[in-house]
Amino acid sequence: MTAATPSALPVLILHTGDPDDTLKSQFGGYAEQIMQAAGLEASAVDIVAVYAGQRPQAPACYRAALITGSPAMVSDKEPWSEDTAAWLREAVAADLPIFGVCYGHQLLAHALGGKVGYNPAGREVGTQTVELMPTAAGDPLMAGVPATFPAQMLHAQTVLQPPQGAAVLARSDLDEHQMIRIGRNVFSTQFHPEFGPDFIRAHLERYGRRYAAENLDVPGLTANVRATPVAGDLLRRFLETYAPGA
Repeated sequence: MTAATPSALPVLILHTGDPDDTLKSQFGGYAEQIMQAAGLEASAVDIVAVYAGQRPQAPACYRAALITGSPAMVSDKEPWSEDTAAWLREAVAADLPIFGVCYGHQLLAHALGGKVGYNPAGREVGTQTVELMPTAAGDPLMAGVPATFPAQMLHAQTVLQPPQGAAVLARSDLDEHQMIRIGRNVFSTQFHPEFGPDFIRAHLERYGRRYAAENLDVPGLTANVRATPVAGDLLRRFLETYAPGA
């Protein structure tokens, strides 16, 4: 038996949680949304529900790994999350291309020595503006990306301190670490490339009372929701650049 070439290997989706059942029934789970945003067919992925106790194979079994968002909190250090952090350290050491989103962004930072906790600036929700940092210049993934672009946000915790040596590629008004690169081929975003405007509107409608109790302007946030094509293309671009399929 011969080993599979990297381009023929599946993309791992580390599934770290899901929206509530109502939103999931309308829009699919977080793994499904990431798969679609990345332009992947079901036959090309291996979805591993780490939050439910499943474990991925060795990093060499995949051509890349994508990490979903989650309602869980990285700072709770649940056993499944800490186990996944250990796997990520192994995967980074093995030079596996990785892209983490929201919880995945924070989990990568935590795994590699960064600090994660509640954002002192408060919850960031809705369609917000992301601004590229000078460090993004010359990055192959960010080639052609405008200096500012809208992206979907949905988080209370954040990367308070990136891992040593990480490059901060983008920020927003409420979060200085919206996008990070570690080494050559490990990226993560606090914003959600995979979310469309309909999902964000439905989320704001469902959780509007909670957010209003936090003094968030829910009507204003809802009115500002819009499409985010630049952010939405990043997962597909990442795979094309760092882990092209067969």
